[in-house]
Amino acid sequence: MKARQKRLVFVGLAILGIGTASALALTALKSNISYFFSPSQVLANEAPPDHVFRLGGLVTKGTLLRQQDGLTVHFDVTDNAETVKVAYTGILPDLFSEGKGVVTKGKLGPDGVFYADEVLAKHDEEYVPPEVASTLKTAHAEGVTESATTATGATN
Repeated sequence: MKARQKRLVFVGLAILGIGTASALALTALKSNISYFFSPSQVLANEAPPDHVFRLGGLVTKGTLLRQQDGLTVHFDVTDNAETVKVAYTGILPDLFSEGKGVVTKGKLGPDGVFYADEVLAKHDEEYVPPEVASTLKTAHAEGVTESATTATGATN
């Protein structure tokens, strides 16, 4: 083999190695991605079935129920437009409370209940996760538009 052919083989193997490493890295990253969805998006079937994703919103007041085992809790998460039931087994964060912002990570079950593996709560009085804040603003704006449309339609 001539020197030029050796260089071409080396460059070809290097490109093949880099391509393989890139494909493996992208596959690993893809399996660790969990997208954020609001309750409205989940109920509109925008969330991927059988895939881990994050669900965020406000914990609906009066919906926190603890099971006999002391670790399993059920509560509702809302974006002021739609509500999704959540089940979580584990210790809730100290700052978790009804009426406050929460982001949960898990899967949606076939029964429509979101089974959370992780629950994240706010860190101070004024904090709401950015995704939750934008979702609540959108839901509020849509609610105002709907109520205005209903009010004008009722007067006609």
